[in-house]
Amino acid sequence: MDKNSIWGLVIIGAILIGYTYLTKPSDEEIKAMKTRDSIARVERLHEEQLEAERVEALKKQYAEKKQDTAALQSEYGAFAGAVQQKEEIITLENKLVKISINTLGGRIANVELKEYKTHDAKKLILWGEKNSKFGLAFYAENKPMNTQDLYFTPVNSVKTVDASTAQQVVSMRLHAGEGKYIEYKYSLDPDSYMLGFDINVVGMQDVISLNQRDLTFNWAADIPSQEKGRKFENQYTNISYKFFEDDVESITGSKEESLSTKVKWVGFKQQFFSSVLIADDSFKGIELKSTDMEENSPILKNFSAAISLPYQGSQLENYPMNFYFGPNKYQTLRKYGKDIELHSLVDLGWKMFAWVNKWFVIPVFNFLEKHIGNYGIIILILTILIKLILAPLTYKSYMSTAKMKVLKPQIDEINERIPKDKAMERQQATMALYKKAGVNPMGGCLPMLVQFPILIALFRFFPASIELRQESFLWAEDLSSYDSILDLPFNIPFYGDHISLFCLLMAITNLVYTRMNSQMQSSQQMPGMQTMMYLMPLMFLFWFNGYASGLSYYYFIATLFTIVQTWAIRKYMVDEDKVLATIEANKKKPVKKSKFQQRLEEAAKQRGYKPPKK
Repeated sequence: MDKNSIWGLVIIGAILIGYTYLTKPSDEEIKAMKTRDSIARVERLHEEQLEAERVEALKKQYAEKKQDTAALQSEYGAFAGAVQQKEEIITLENKLVKISINTLGGRIANVELKEYKTHDAKKLILWGEKNSKFGLAFYAENKPMNTQDLYFTPVNSVKTVDASTAQQVVSMRLHAGEGKYIEYKYSLDPDSYMLGFDINVVGMQDVISLNQRDLTFNWAADIPSQEKGRKFENQYTNISYKFFEDDVESITGSKEESLSTKVKWVGFKQQFFSSVLIADDSFKGIELKSTDMEENSPILKNFSAAISLPYQGSQLENYPMNFYFGPNKYQTLRKYGKDIELHSLVDLGWKMFAWVNKWFVIPVFNFLEKHIGNYGIIILILTILIKLILAPLTYKSYMSTAKMKVLKPQIDEINERIPKDKAMERQQATMALYKKAGVNPMGGCLPMLVQFPILIALFRFFPASIELRQESFLWAEDLSSYDSILDLPFNIPFYGDHISLFCLLMAITNLVYTRMNSQMQSSQQMPGMQTMMYLMPLMFLFWFNGYASGLSYYYFIATLFTIVQTWAIRKYMVDEDKVLATIEANKKKPVKKSKFQQRLEEAAKQRGYKPPKK
């Protein structure tokens, strides 16, 4: 190595030693570095600890999951995989109804009738998920199962289609293994209140217990109040059902009933709306229960139906049904088939009176409805039309009353001549007078009997007519409910806490008509009858104060029209002097024996009976 190389190395070494000395950290810097190293070491240890804890938690969670899976497998068997899933809502909708279906239970969760509102202008929810039941109950692997607690999987879900032209379909399946499932299939047609509902049980013969002979479909719901008059609405809320090829019956109040014979449909009926489950063929074996709720509850009643579905253990079991969610409108219900008689949900009264509504009132009402938009005017025209049709009977009834009136002096003379203690003799003398005069004391009753079915039919028609619901007229905001002009701060027993003006007017016109009739009557009346006649308007005031204002309005107009008719007949059509002259002429004619009396006398003669000499 030469001299220059040696000096070069020395100089480099000196530079390195000098740089090391000059860049040497101070004691404070060395202390700070040690502190930083300690902090970094603590942080690294903390991170390692957190990672260890996270790993331990994951291991524990995995172990718990394995344990839960085993528990679920033990409790739910083949349905364990349907317990912990995500809830999803699928909607079927057309212009009439909006139906929400929940994957939890595969059930109908909500039904909204889009064209109607509650009395306080809220959405009309006919069927709500809260406090309702909807599902199949059965035994699987010796454990009780209820599909309401399990998650279904949507299949072929149709969420967005043109509801005005296409049928909407969704299938919900509860899987129990490969090729094994329970399916609820829903289908909704355009412009329809009817929801198709099929239950398919596929490949479940190894899952459902072998000794299972029936699957139980549980259907139950709280029935909310939709109308203004709760008490009145509650009268029309019941469970209705139709026997297969037979009559429609109902359950009212708190009651349970078992139906062992074939049933075509079961309906949870409200005053103006119904939820009805309809069998494609028939149901056999139904347990029904109706429970009344407290008066201050927003719920009217709780209805439940447990329906047995026969199970054969086949590869495929099919139960086709339909739900009707819609209004109790006579013409609408008849569109779904006369044979199933859904229109019987509209309460038109007993059969002996219902024909008046079916064949006269409803057709006339619907005809007027097409041309007139105001239902108060429609009721007025309907009332006048009915009164004109019954005018001949009204005239005949008045004539009978007029004859009784002109005979009143002669009847009074009989009553003065024969003492009260000889009531039978007095009655015989009066009847003999009627016979000689050719007057039938019951002649005024027959026309009233003919009118009676119409009165009863209309008594049923107006409260059950959804057409009047939320239709206003004059001061009445809703012709299907009471028309309160004054809300009272207290409740009057049997009357209520309000004053209905149409009811008040009806009572007043009835009082006037009763007064008018009493002036036409003879004094020969049953004891207390006149007092009873005057009490009737007061009783009407109590009976009808909470009823539909449309009904009170009809009775008010009908009675007022009758008063006008009676006044017109008395003033322009009947001359009481002529009536009396006719009666006197009849008295001079020989009394004609009735055929019945002639037969009695003939039979007496054949037995050798001789009438006493006069």
